[in-house]
Amino acid sequence: MTAGYRRAVVVHGVSVELQSGRVLALIGPNGSGKSTLLRSLTRLHPPLSGTVELREGVPVAALAPRDLATRVTLLSQSRGTPGGVTVREVVEYGRHPHRGRWRTGDAEGPAVVDRVMSLVGVEDLGHRPVDTLSGGQMQRVWLASCLAQDTTVLLLDEPTTFLDLRYQVELLDIVRDLADTHGIAVGVVLHDLDQAASLADDVVLLVDGRVVASGSVGSVLTETHLSAAYGIPVTVHRDPQTGHIRTRAVARHHHRRNSA
Repeated sequence: MTAGYRRAVVVHGVSVELQSGRVLALIGPNGSGKSTLLRSLTRLHPPLSGTVELREGVPVAALAPRDLATRVTLLSQSRGTPGGVTVREVVEYGRHPHRGRWRTGDAEGPAVVDRVMSLVGVEDLGHRPVDTLSGGQMQRVWLASCLAQDTTVLLLDEPTTFLDLRYQVELLDIVRDLADTHGIAVGVVLHDLDQAASLADDVVLLVDGRVVASGSVGSVLTETHLSAAYGIPVTVHRDPQTGHIRTRAVARHHHRRNSA
């Protein structure tokens, strides 16, 4: 697939596959085409060439917007904070494709909304106006709204943005649970390489809109691949306690020590 904006090609001949119950992480330097690729999978940026298909072979371009929204959902980098609505009302937005024209015919909706609000930890905020929330709280609300769509494919564009350390870990745990327990196919853009290493089953490394490495975490997150991609020395080792890959970009002043 080739994708971009008008005549500007951003993604060149990329092929990716999202599988049920697995997490695919897209990594790479700024401007490498990660977000454009993710948005092209949802038809927000129709491919300039190539096709996007669901597992059953149905082209995404052939689906009506409502049908697509019951199969694929995207948590984008930036969403505005609406005014005059509560947390629960925002989460309920995600049920739109399951409702009739007059917001009817969604008997399972209230239970789904309750479940996803509890899943992301905002069940106690249901009646709060969303414009009183912190950025991290709002990110969790938007995630709940995406989950309320009850799709089989979940796409996340830098989902840990605005979150403190605790909520980053909890959100990534939720994503892992969605794949492992609910069989959801997850595609996620991450800048934090250690988060990608601990979360993903498969990794795609993009540079200048082209795939330079793809496969398992261990085969992609190597010192050779990462140092070349980011233009800076990157060391890689395995955490002796968790077994997860850990990376470290070597700065010019790496020899300095903290004086504590």
